[in-house]
Amino acid sequence: MSDKQALTSVRIHDLIASRWSPRALDSEAEVSAEQLRALLEAARWAPSFGNTQPARYVVGLRGDDTYKRILDSLTEGNQLWAHRAGALLLGCAVTSNEKGTVPYAEYGLGLASENLVLQAVAEGLVARQMAGFDRQAARQAFDLPDAVEPLVAIAVGVRATPETLGRAGDVERENATRVRVPLSEFALRGWGNPAF
Repeated sequence: MSDKQALTSVRIHDLIASRWSPRALDSEAEVSAEQLRALLEAARWAPSFGNTQPARYVVGLRGDDTYKRILDSLTEGNQLWAHRAGALLLGCAVTSNEKGTVPYAEYGLGLASENLVLQAVAEGLVARQMAGFDRQAARQAFDLPDAVEPLVAIAVGVRATPETLGRAGDVERENATRVRVPLSEFALRGWGNPAF
């Protein structure tokens, strides 16, 4: 398997530099209960606006009914590879509570999900976040309350060789170099004025 380490202008933490979103997953490898618990603890301790803690996760392990219902809600393209994941999660944001609207609920779920993904790297796992799922189907499958928005599906597993994906285009995409906009476009002192 090719090295997908991020090419950065300065050294960054290995957890961040080695994090990427593969689709090629080992269909035989398991995500242990201890690993899954560590991922969810990492997510639970993410920052949130006013400590509102809006993130919630529906969690399925390969072979259980929750996993199947999450898999069924994915787009066909995501189902083609995600069925190999050891765990599938549905990330949801609680958008209101007894105090009213929860500010920045989506942002809170995003922060929690990044903690979860980085903990996956620390556990020797990989995670891929997906917007490609039917929100309404997920809402119905888990009888989610109106104040809970399903926003992301996450596949967690052990990386496999790109050839696992089968189709030439998918293998090529899996092997492609990771690309980001240059720091000069990303960090600015004013619009159009690079900070670096």
